[in-house]
Amino acid sequence: MASAPAKVAVLASGRGSNLAALLDARARGELPVEFVLVGSDKAAAGALRLAEAAGIATLALDPRSYADRRAFDLDLFERITDSGAEWLVLAGFMRILDGEALRPWAGRIINIHPSLLPKYRGLHTHRRALEAGDAEHGASVHFVTAELDGGPVIAQARLPIVADDDEQSLAQRLLPLEHRLLPAVLADLAHGRLQWDGHGPRFDGQSLAMPLQLGEHGLQP
Repeated sequence: MASAPAKVAVLASGRGSNLAALLDARARGELPVEFVLVGSDKAAAGALRLAEAAGIATLALDPRSYADRRAFDLDLFERITDSGAEWLVLAGFMRILDGEALRPWAGRIINIHPSLLPKYRGLHTHRRALEAGDAEHGASVHFVTAELDGGPVIAQARLPIVADDDEQSLAQRLLPLEHRLLPAVLADLAHGRLQWDGHGPRFDGQSLAMPLQLGEHGLQP
C-alpha cells in the first residue's frame, strides 16, 4: 500500500518563483507531496496568487499588527501546525525567525539561499560574490535554525562566474539552478533518502561530511 504524500507548507515573501518550481515538479510527478498551506508576511505576494490558482490554502499575516517579532512568529507557526504540515519550506521568506517558534520544527524546515553557504549569509549575495572576485557562485538548501542562514547545509548548486557577469545577470543565471535544487531536496526528504539526525543531514543512512551537489541527474554526494 502506497504511503500518503508528505504534507508541506511553504512561506514566501515575493513573486513565488521557487514555489512555482515546486508546483511544476509536483505536476511532473517528481515531487510526492501535498501542499497544504502557502503563507506570507505580505498580502500582495505573488506566491499567494500562485497558491490560490493551484487550489492551495493561503495565509497572509501582517507583522505590524503584532506586539513584536516573537508574537508574530508564534502565531504563524501555530497556524502552520494547524494546517497539518509535516515539512516547512522557506522559499524566499524574507524574515528572521524566532528560536522559540522554530524549536518544535527542528529538522523539518528547509530554506533556499542564493550563495554557497557559509559564504554570504543575508542579503546582496550576488553583488558580494562579484566584489570578492569569486570564480564561482551558487545556491544552498539548508536546515533552518535560529542562526541567520546558519543551519546545516544539505545541498548546493554551483555555476562559474564569467567575465561579463553583473549582479543582475548572475542572479538570472542562478535562478534555473535554484528551481532544480529546491524540488530535488524536498523530493529526497519526502522519499526518506534525506533525514535529520539531530545534528545535521543524513543521505541514504550516512551523515553528510559535505553538502550534496546538484548534478545532471539530481543530488549526488
